[in-house]
Amino acid sequence: MNFQDLIYTKRDGGILSETQIRWFIEKFTKNEIPDEQAGSFLMAVFFQGLNKEELNFWTDAMIKSGEILDLSKVGKPTVDKHSTGGVGDKISLPLCPLVASFGAAVPQLSGRGLGTFGGTLDKMESISGFNISLTNEQMIKQLKDVGVFITAAGVGLAPADRKMYSFRDVIGAVECIPLIASSIMSKKIAEGTKGLVLDVKAGRGAFMKDVNRARQLAETMVEIGNKAGVKTVALITQMETPLGKAVGNALEVSESLDVLNGKGPQDVIEITLALAKEMLNIAGINKNPETGLKDGSAYETWKKMIKAQGGDPEKPIPVSNNKKFIKANKSGYITDLNAYSIGLSAWRLGAGRAKKEDSVSKTAGIICLAKEGDFVEKDQPVLELHIDDVARVDFAIEALGNAFEISPEPKEKRKVILERIS
Repeated sequence: MNFQDLIYTKRDGGILSETQIRWFIEKFTKNEIPDEQAGSFLMAVFFQGLNKEELNFWTDAMIKSGEILDLSKVGKPTVDKHSTGGVGDKISLPLCPLVASFGAAVPQLSGRGLGTFGGTLDKMESISGFNISLTNEQMIKQLKDVGVFITAAGVGLAPADRKMYSFRDVIGAVECIPLIASSIMSKKIAEGTKGLVLDVKAGRGAFMKDVNRARQLAETMVEIGNKAGVKTVALITQMETPLGKAVGNALEVSESLDVLNGKGPQDVIEITLALAKEMLNIAGINKNPETGLKDGSAYETWKKMIKAQGGDPEKPIPVSNNKKFIKANKSGYITDLNAYSIGLSAWRLGAGRAKKEDSVSKTAGIICLAKEGDFVEKDQPVLELHIDDVARVDFAIEALGNAFEISPEPKEKRKVILERIS
């Protein structure tokens, strides 16, 4: 096959055949296509897109580029969750053990953070001894014994996506809905789950800034999942303002523990319960997830998961002793709390990474002492910076120039859950 024909076809708005798509994914994964040609082709896809049939072939080829987990021996209904990421988004931590506590199996394959988005694996590594690398056999056993794991995807799972993800980043072809959708869904389908609930964030602190683009992505992923035999539902949730009060790895773990113990910020609880209801419904379990937070069963499942993966659930979560406060310059109501500014500041403090090879701080981050709708007095602390490298502080504070607004009157409260796509 002449690869230039594929480039010309897609460049000129043509339709790729199934054979062409499967050939490209296979050769690309095996490093048998020159980078300049692969880059040219992916940029053509970036600008011209993929139609539904092309996208289904593309996603299926990515799934079949590696192994597919067989969860049929688990003996429980399997259902997973995926978020497109946002500032303070720690929902997987309380959600997965909550759903597992009702008898479902939740195979949570997670990733690391990049830029202002925190990664679930980075958060979990704040827990003493926690192991984020499980073999396929260990995953199956833990789903049987505990009902949930949170771990990194193995190298054999959707290797085409692993190569393409980093490649797209280098050539500037990241923000393409068909490529985003196939990236997410190829991994989730390959993990073997029978059900999937998507949390698609929309707003300035999210990957998708615009609700219409978020809806388009959600609809695309739901269609891919259902066509592949994975019952898929999506919620579009707001990311204009940080989710919860804590932004930063260990800080978000501590807030998640509050939620598992029946406390925590209302917006985190609302999204956790909404996603849990969808997951339990897909799993065929007719239970009210709120009871799992109130009776301690979700927290007990969390502790079992931590122990099963080598962690110590009784050991305190690390915290920085070095703090700095950003105070209100007048009295009034917080009418805007900018997720992007706060996420950027936390990243500059060391809570995130610029390149995937970078390390991250466990304890650096920000706590929002006041949220939108709260009344504050002049000189009252609004943001609490947790610092482990003082050299980063000035650069982090610079990002907070428009982090919050104070007005004489409160503003109408934002909706947390914007839409449901099924």
